[in-house]
Amino acid sequence: MENIVEFKGVTKRFKGFSLENINLQIKQGYVTGFIGANGAGKSTTMKLMMNLLQADAGEIKVFGLDYASHEKEIKERIGFVYDSNVFYEGLNIKDIRQIVAPSYKNWSDEQFYDYIKKFELPLNKAVKTFSKGMQMKVSLAMALSHDAEFIMMDEPTAGLDPVFRRELLDILKDIMEGGKRTLFFSTHITSDLNHIANYITFIQKGKILFNDSMDEVQERYALVKGSTDLINRDTEKSFIKVEHSSTGFQALTDDVKRVKELFGDRVVIEEATLEDIMFYVKGASHQHV
Repeated sequence: MENIVEFKGVTKRFKGFSLENINLQIKQGYVTGFIGANGAGKSTTMKLMMNLLQADAGEIKVFGLDYASHEKEIKERIGFVYDSNVFYEGLNIKDIRQIVAPSYKNWSDEQFYDYIKKFELPLNKAVKTFSKGMQMKVSLAMALSHDAEFIMMDEPTAGLDPVFRRELLDILKDIMEGGKRTLFFSTHITSDLNHIANYITFIQKGKILFNDSMDEVQERYALVKGSTDLINRDTEKSFIKVEHSSTGFQALTDDVKRVKELFGDRVVIEEATLEDIMFYVKGASHQHV
């Protein structure tokens, strides 16, 4: 099985917002980062993946199975990692383990206590007193203790201090070694993805703009800088969005070859970061995909 998740023509409509005809594949054994502005449809997509929402049209498969007839089996193999206390107020890690462990066939106490020790979490303190980062570690320890093959995280690094963010990314790198697990996480902190992601899925206004390897994204997109007199109605077509300033122009392209043919050495071509891509695409009036 090459794809852990497959969306085929998935549509979900709400009042004032819809996900339209989404096709998406999440590759097994890799880290996929999920980016897009707030309100682009990230949370809705993730809820559809977990069957917390049902699609109005299209087909969703997880591990090659559909929720209609395999819900329990799929959920056994998924770990959703929360960054806030979704457990009862006042419970400690031991209490939570007693509630959660029996619901998973593959639960391993040995693994659980190993991770609790590794993550330096106190067993007898109420989880509600933990920091956001510590609460996420509890959630991660649980996902890893029932051998989840597909781990989903929604904005895992938001609101964490920089030291803990790096520590979390290192933990995630560690758990990906061995190639058995697949990690999918949404984030607006795109610099984190440079450390860890193999694939990037970019959603904008309910549509998937691209779902490509990090290498492909870096090859295809570039920032182009040059003097304003190079821009006219024809040359502007090579760009997704052009920003003008008093010193010249800066633009995003997804066709580096064409830009080189058109402008030669008259422009400077630089690698575009994911942040650049998000910024320019958000302001673009037309898309070339």
